[in-house]
Amino acid sequence: MSIPEALGLGENYSLHGGNVDQLNSVIHWLMLVLFVGWTTYFLIALYKFSAKRHPKASYSGVKNHVSTHLEIGVVIVEAVFLLGFAFPLWAERTDTFERVVGDDADAPRVRVVGQQYAWTYHYPGNDGVFGRTDSALITGSNSLGIDPLDTNGDDDFISTSILRLPVGRDSILQVTSKDVIHNFAIVPMRIQQDCIPGKEIPMWFRPTREMETYVVCAQLCGEAHANMKGSMEVISASEYYKWATSRSDEELAKKQK
Repeated sequence: MSIPEALGLGENYSLHGGNVDQLNSVIHWLMLVLFVGWTTYFLIALYKFSAKRHPKASYSGVKNHVSTHLEIGVVIVEAVFLLGFAFPLWAERTDTFERVVGDDADAPRVRVVGQQYAWTYHYPGNDGVFGRTDSALITGSNSLGIDPLDTNGDDDFISTSILRLPVGRDSILQVTSKDVIHNFAIVPMRIQQDCIPGKEIPMWFRPTREMETYVVCAQLCGEAHANMKGSMEVISASEYYKWATSRSDEELAKKQK
């Protein structure tokens, strides 16, 4: 069992998740080494400098530079992990987005909108273009404020029950919030992103297996924060596009009546 699984993260279901698990494992092993090392040093110091062994305090201090060298060594090791592992992993993820957008123009896109205490999923429909949204247009029947005068939104559809995505495809989620800062987290995909009011921030991943899971808010957002959970389903590509096309056609037919 890997360290991420031992920590309760479960199996990884995304293409990039292996790198995240590897970094998590390296960090936890490092923390274990530091814990054992500093605990050992603490116990030795308690014994060596106890009042029983040295009833009279010495005010001369340390006369060598061993401790300074140890501290410098710890800083160097931590810098190596930061510069050698964390930054390259982040850079790889950032560069990947340009590839996803450039190489796969038809990559599934979904707007994920958080609000206390629920998630709403906005799909662009068959034309692949989101309709314009405006917070001033939000009503009881138009929860996201989709502009009815923008024809790009005629085939858009909304789901408040479940987020559906196809397996084996790069999926792009554009996350935002209607009220306070939330955090959209999908643990089996090893990914999460803050949802900030007024901004749409992309997060992307490629599911490698069909599955069902929960999505959660990982940012304290109010008294019912713990109940802000949603459902996510990764299905076959053929099933996904059949479902998405059907929902889009239904919305378009309603608008044309």
